[in-house]
Amino acid sequence: MLKGLIVRSSAIHAAGCYTTRPIRKGAKVVEYDGPRFPKEVADERYKDRFITYLFSTGENGAVIDGFGTAMFLNHSCDPNCETEDFDGRIWITAIRNIAAGEELTYEYNLHDSDDDDADCHCGAVSCRGTMFSEDEVKRRARLARKKKTARKS
Repeated sequence: MLKGLIVRSSAIHAAGCYTTRPIRKGAKVVEYDGPRFPKEVADERYKDRFITYLFSTGENGAVIDGFGTAMFLNHSCDPNCETEDFDGRIWITAIRNIAAGEELTYEYNLHDSDDDDADCHCGAVSCRGTMFSEDEVKRRARLARKKKTARKS
């Protein structure tokens, strides 16, 4: 993790992670780390929880149960960071130069969720209104069309 990261109030969501130092494009900012287990275990463990900090790794449905600095990076439709897999380790890296004082954000690209909504409140001019990935938005639209067609039958 880079030095100079702090957690404080955020206009996007309750708390956010900010940098007190400039960060150069391409730098590894913070690792999304924690215990790893199958999605089914996570679903059972957190079935009654409103908020989780699970990160899907794509490794046979494995997720990271992240409780660390990375959990405070909020979603934005116009992010300054992205996630990258480095030999099975998930790092949040800068996709542009970031000035001291900026909130660190990345696109969550949520998918495979039972949640009915994942409204976005990032405030970006380019805000899509959702934290779901574009593929998940399309999948949900297809399901809605199928349900509508089935009701008409």
